[in-house]
Amino acid sequence: MAKLKSILLMSTLGILLSGCSNLEVLNPKGPMAEDSHFLIIFSIIMMVFIVVVVLILFLIFIIKYRKTKNVTSGTMHHNLILEAVWFIIPVIILVILAVPTVKSLYNYEEAPKSEDEPVVIYATSAGFKWFFSYPEEKVETVNHVTIPENRPVLFKLQSMDTMTSFWVPQLGGQKYAMTSMTMDWTLEANETGTFKGRNSNFNGEGFSRQTFNVNSVSNEDYDKWVSKSQKRKTIDQDTFDHQILPTTKNQELTYSGTHLAYVDPAADPEYIFHAYKRYRYEPKDPNFYDESEGVTEKPVLPPRKVTVTNPNYERHGMKPMILKNNEKYDSEFKKEEEHHMDEMEKISEDAKNEDEKGNKQSSNKNHGGDK
Repeated sequence: MAKLKSILLMSTLGILLSGCSNLEVLNPKGPMAEDSHFLIIFSIIMMVFIVVVVLILFLIFIIKYRKTKNVTSGTMHHNLILEAVWFIIPVIILVILAVPTVKSLYNYEEAPKSEDEPVVIYATSAGFKWFFSYPEEKVETVNHVTIPENRPVLFKLQSMDTMTSFWVPQLGGQKYAMTSMTMDWTLEANETGTFKGRNSNFNGEGFSRQTFNVNSVSNEDYDKWVSKSQKRKTIDQDTFDHQILPTTKNQELTYSGTHLAYVDPAADPEYIFHAYKRYRYEPKDPNFYDESEGVTEKPVLPPRKVTVTNPNYERHGMKPMILKNNEKYDSEFKKEEEHHMDEMEKISEDAKNEDEKGNKQSSNKNHGGDK
């Protein structure tokens, strides 16, 4: 009976996993995703093994110690060996699961090892859309991104309105994009193809449509795509401001130039409110942004100048990351980027310390009140 149940369990697992090619997280196309795939399968195997062992022990006990076979009930009340076994075994199981998991979590924060320089792309969330800015190539796309195969891609995550989460299941895990912050997230595709990306953090009515496609192509095709895209219409400030409105239709678009020429979203978190005013867009409900009544097709106010409204920039000696379309993405700009990321880490640490301090003060007040 026990063998039959074990066979049934393993057969069921085989049937379930046979369709994994259609399940994105179980169909990895990048090194980080492959690591996540290993953890998922490893955890499933461990859980199935535990279930099988428990079921076998359960069957042994109900057969061996059934009422018809034992006239008197058990009299044992304490057994040191048994208690040690059922305490130690769960600890061992936790350690077996924890070691590869913790190791992977630390590896995720490190860029994939490669001899090639990573492609840098600013991924900005706004108006239930994703904007991808290529500072070196001077190209900007909306709701789709093209990357070269077998080359690391450094995404610099930013958000202009609600907090979102950048996730491409077949390439790796998710990472949050927040207002007033820039977060680094490095992914890599080890084969060509089109992979689905999305915002995995619920942020309102337009959450379901905040998706994008990742097109992984050969290095030769990537160079051709860049050359072709550089001949497209330049994304001027009027076009960008209109696109970041939640009422603007979600489409896959490609432009030459980038919005980095006139705004650093992390430096100016209030930029989007000026864009709303330019097109007379007024969100009437924080959860429903599709009210298009009164919204104009052309701006009624002049474009916003480069402004810093994030107080952390002044505190940490940071300046807005503005790269004009006629300026090169050179070592000086990259050095400033590194400085920004170092300061962003400090800002994040300061925020954590403030939270811990606030929690301690709140706890002390509560204990004081009890007295």
